[in-house]
Amino acid sequence: MWIDTHCHLDAPEFAPDRPEVIARAQAAGVGCIVIPAVTPSTFEPARLAAQQCDGAYALGIHPLYVQQAPVDALAQLAAALQAHSADPRLVAVGEIGLDHFVPALQDPASRALQERFYAAQLDLAVRHGLPVILHVRRSADTLLKHLRRLRAAGHPVAGGIAHAFNGSPQQALAFVELGFRLGFGGAMTFDRALQIRRLAAELPPEALVLETDAPDIPPHWRYKTAEQRARGEHARNEPAELPRIAETLATLRGLSLPATQALTTANALDALPRLRALPRGKPSF
Repeated sequence: MWIDTHCHLDAPEFAPDRPEVIARAQAAGVGCIVIPAVTPSTFEPARLAAQQCDGAYALGIHPLYVQQAPVDALAQLAAALQAHSADPRLVAVGEIGLDHFVPALQDPASRALQERFYAAQLDLAVRHGLPVILHVRRSADTLLKHLRRLRAAGHPVAGGIAHAFNGSPQQALAFVELGFRLGFGGAMTFDRALQIRRLAAELPPEALVLETDAPDIPPHWRYKTAEQRARGEHARNEPAELPRIAETLATLRGLSLPATQALTTANALDALPRLRALPRGKPSF
């Protein structure tokens, strides 16, 4: 059974055919999909999508949404985490983090706001004993700084996943040392993604989990150029692509596909321990 550790199945792109998307994923052997929320308005859609696909969800405020988040966004998150604390499908706080890539968010005020939201959400994760799902875009050092601060204070975050990781090997190992796994998905399938492919090939095996980030980050066989997109062709990613994405990881590491499945599934269960106790209509892990 494959685990897609990061998929926005609640996104509007899936509204027309979400049941069919879920059926294709299950037919491909994707037995669990983790759906991270990105802003308070998506808390309930993420939860409902997790029920619909027999998967899991996370609650958090994405750094790209902090500027337009309601003034009580953090209070809404705290209330939602408390309200659903006993829900076994709630497995993490996420998607949270920092984005130091998008130009519109690089002024000092925007960076400070992102950091304030990130720090507050780490505190909530610690309070609820939940791991976190991190957005890491040219921001690894600052993310690590806050994780180390909490550990030094005796209140460590319970690990989690650094999603779509594309930092340095040193930064990768720093996350691993703090109990994190690193998410690899469609970007890894491009031959030109040399840094990501090198990380996937060389990191300790316990560091690796698989994800799609669907509908985003399509693998190379679904990618559309700007010209194709202008003609109305779409590049929507789906969780059913996960096993084929996994073939790239298997090739890079010299593993069989069953061994890759066993490795990444075990790592996902370690990163998000509540997955082990999910109420399931199918055989458990």
